[in-house]
Amino acid sequence: MGHYTDAPEDNLRGITTKEELNEQEALGVATVERFLLEEMEYPVVLSVQLVQELHRRAFAHLYDWAGQWRTQVPNVGAYLPPAAHRVPQLLYEFMDELRYRQQQLPIPDQQQVAALLAYAHHRLVAIHPFTNGNGRTARLFTNLLAYNYGYQEVVLYQREQGESRTAYLQAIRQGDEYDLGPLEQLISGQLRPL
Repeated sequence: MGHYTDAPEDNLRGITTKEELNEQEALGVATVERFLLEEMEYPVVLSVQLVQELHRRAFAHLYDWAGQWRTQVPNVGAYLPPAAHRVPQLLYEFMDELRYRQQQLPIPDQQQVAALLAYAHHRLVAIHPFTNGNGRTARLFTNLLAYNYGYQEVVLYQREQGESRTAYLQAIRQGDEYDLGPLEQLISGQLRPL
C-alpha cells in the first residue's frame, strides 16, 4: 500500500514552489466558487459526477488527475482513508444516503440544513476520493448544498486564523468518532439566508 504526498513538481505547469502551487490551487477553487454563485442553476440534482466535476474544475489547470478517483492511499496524518478501490462504491452510497436525507426534509429549518451539510462535508472528507484537494472539494460541495437551500457560503475556517482551523479539525475528528455535533454547530453559526 503506497502513500501519496503531493510534491510541487507533480503539476502540469512546472511550478516548483509550494507557495506558487498553493496560489494556483486557490485560484482554481475561487473559480469554482464564482461558478457556483454566478452560473450554477439551483436547485441542483446531486450526483457523484457533480463531485468529480467540482474537483475537475478546481484543479484541471494543474493536475492531470483532477476529477479522477485516487489510486493510492494518501497521507492524511493519523487518519487512514478507505482503500482506493472502495472509493466509487462509497461515493455512490454517500450520494444515495444524502438524497434520502434530503427527501426526509421537504421544508428544512436552519438546524436541519446544518445537520445535512455537516453529514455531507464530513462524509466526503472521510471518503477522501481524490489524490489531493479533498478538503477544498468538500467545502465547495458544502457551499453548493448551502446555496441549494437558499443560504450563503459557509466559511468553516480562515487559513490565516489558526484557532478557527483548529476548531474545524477538532470537529472533523469528532465526526470520525460519530459525533457530528461540533461540525453542525460550526456550520449552523455560518448559515445566513441569501
